[in-house]
Amino acid sequence: MLPLPVFLLILSAVVAVPPVLAKTSRNATGHDESNSNAQPHIIFILADDLGWNDVSFHGSYQIPTPNLDELAYSGVMLTNYYVQPICTPTRSALMTGKYPIHTAMWHGVIIGPEPWGLGLNETILPQLMKQQGYSTHMVGKWHLGFFSEEYTPSQRGFDSYYGYYNGKGDYWTHYDSEVYSGFDFHMNGSVYKSTYGQYSTNLFTQRAEDVIASHNKSKPLFLYFAHQAVHSGNDAQHALEAPKEYYDRFPNITDENRRMFAAMVAVMDESVGNVTRALKQAGLYDNSVIIFSTDNGGPAHGFDFNHANNYPLRGVKLTLWEGGVRGTAFVHSNLLKKTPRISHDMLHVSDWMPMIYGLAGGDVSTLKDLDGYDIWPTISLGQKSPRSEILLNIDTEAAVSALRMGDLKIINGDVQRGKWSGWYEPEGLPPHYVPPPPPASAFAVHCPTKPSNASTNCNPFEATCLYNITHDPCEFYNIADWNQDIVDSMTKRLDEYKASMVPARNKPIDPNANPALHGGYWVPWVKTK
Repeated sequence: MLPLPVFLLILSAVVAVPPVLAKTSRNATGHDESNSNAQPHIIFILADDLGWNDVSFHGSYQIPTPNLDELAYSGVMLTNYYVQPICTPTRSALMTGKYPIHTAMWHGVIIGPEPWGLGLNETILPQLMKQQGYSTHMVGKWHLGFFSEEYTPSQRGFDSYYGYYNGKGDYWTHYDSEVYSGFDFHMNGSVYKSTYGQYSTNLFTQRAEDVIASHNKSKPLFLYFAHQAVHSGNDAQHALEAPKEYYDRFPNITDENRRMFAAMVAVMDESVGNVTRALKQAGLYDNSVIIFSTDNGGPAHGFDFNHANNYPLRGVKLTLWEGGVRGTAFVHSNLLKKTPRISHDMLHVSDWMPMIYGLAGGDVSTLKDLDGYDIWPTISLGQKSPRSEILLNIDTEAAVSALRMGDLKIINGDVQRGKWSGWYEPEGLPPHYVPPPPPASAFAVHCPTKPSNASTNCNPFEATCLYNITHDPCEFYNIADWNQDIVDSMTKRLDEYKASMVPARNKPIDPNANPALHGGYWVPWVKTK
């Protein structure tokens, strides 16, 4: 065995198992009482499959993201923020403030013809915002179920909806070919055919701008903008799509797939700039909170026909390695008290729901059985995060689980028998290329020296692996062998979470969903009333 860095030989962190599992988030003192009569506008922008190394504010030297950078550098960048490893579970956590194990959304994603969705027993974020007097609008990807009308966004608290129900699709035709093929674009519960042939990121951006421009200023605005970008499309031949003028911006990227991916990021970055400008033109910007997040880590190196990048983090989308669950995110607002700033506090996607509800004037203490916390004092004032742990997921069907507690993380099992557990450098670099140093304001992950056995010192199928993520974010050094007491303590905590799981809601494919039976469209096909 190779000698380890000194920081890994001495563990200063003491892992204590909290005495209770469930808790209710509390209203915190960080909300601005002087502004209590002017509820802020909330703009939540969710990117799809954006990797850690796909933005220049993380030091990416391939893909400039000037509009995202401008907001991130003048706001609060989140470096220790976690999402779920795949689309549907993250969106369920965002909407409910709960871990997917507590909403039955912990196994995989909703495939088009599967008759299930986020439970109607859950009161979700837009419904709560309407209770606080907000106008609520959604643009983009839903992916929380549409088999029955009651599960669609128009029936779950959004005053307007413009987007698609499934998890992916063609950016130009808006056809999704998941098991069956059909057109998937909707407006307020009805098929919206006039979008055929128009690029989805541009469509969604224009819609968001229109919502902002036409907003009645006597009410606060909640806009949830869930991008299709930069998810792959239907198949390998049409997986990555962008207008040619954006593709032409990246002649320096020699890999065609990575180059097209860069073009998709560029369109999305421009979209964020356009939305920001629309807020300013409408006179809403000064009282707005803009939250930007990815839904999971990037599908790198051809995973899911995509070419995102998480380097130097380990793994890809779907995995519980850092590359699958450490999310790209920031908060930008004139209402933030301490900016610009980089926050290293532990945060999770389930924290947004209680935070946003608290900003809207809601009493967070009335929200029961949450896993999320009201983190506005952490975001705005720089107070210590209320979190000491994050459950990254438990999937008993796939036999994978991971838990972060303080500096430390345990991981059990891996998806696809560990096929995607490596470290994937950006594609399309010239031979012997030496990257420039990241911009001074960027946050770039720095790893210890990589040992020759980094790929083999952890076999999560045979034994739990343990990493000190604070000092080893790239998961090079498995330190479980000589810290079995810590492994045992964290495993006990993981078992407590496992005991609180509810059975997965997943259902098998229903042939009655076939768009061929519904005029060629993906629409609700189960009548429950």
